[in-house]
Amino acid sequence: MGNGLFFMTEIIFATNNQHKLLEIRSMLENSFRVHGLSELGLDEDIPEDHETLEENAFQKAEFVYDKLGRSCFADDTGLEIEALGGAPGVYSARYSRMGSPVYPEMEVAAGNIRKVLEKMKGVQNRTARFRTVIALILGDNRYTFEGVVEGSIITEQRGADGFGYDPIFLPHGSDKTFAEMDLADKNLVSHRAMAVQKLVNFLQSDHHSIKKG
Repeated sequence: MGNGLFFMTEIIFATNNQHKLLEIRSMLENSFRVHGLSELGLDEDIPEDHETLEENAFQKAEFVYDKLGRSCFADDTGLEIEALGGAPGVYSARYSRMGSPVYPEMEVAAGNIRKVLEKMKGVQNRTARFRTVIALILGDNRYTFEGVVEGSIITEQRGADGFGYDPIFLPHGSDKTFAEMDLADKNLVSHRAMAVQKLVNFLQSDHHSIKKG
């Protein structure tokens, strides 16, 4: 702006997942100041017990909105593997704790990956996709934004960055898994980045705004 003034809009991201918060902040740092829940003193577990990503995202956003009364958004993300009938899908975050096999001795994310690789042993069809749904609450209004990236499940882990299933997901057109990409490169192609860009475009449009603070 010509007068040198800069206004940064603030919004709450309904998550205590620091990996997600870092990704979102890196995408929105020039447009919005994003507050995670821990810095707002809300560290209780947020329920997410519905059967779709959309329902879970809204459940989390509504929970935080009811607590704080401020504009917020939440996301839910699922890895959907064609050969597994779309699993783990909405249960991606806790896949290793459900059904069989179960790996109680392992950290959840590591167990999730191990379970997927076990179930995919010998499977020729490796097609998969990551899907993110963002639910946004602005006062009485509710909106959703979706991002999808197609890819495949590789046979062994590669890369040390990222989180979740990133070490075994290879996006179409890339020779690197998400875990082999630095954050800037991942944010150019990821499902979450696609959904976030739609969110940003919406918030920056002439017809919609959120209040600071």
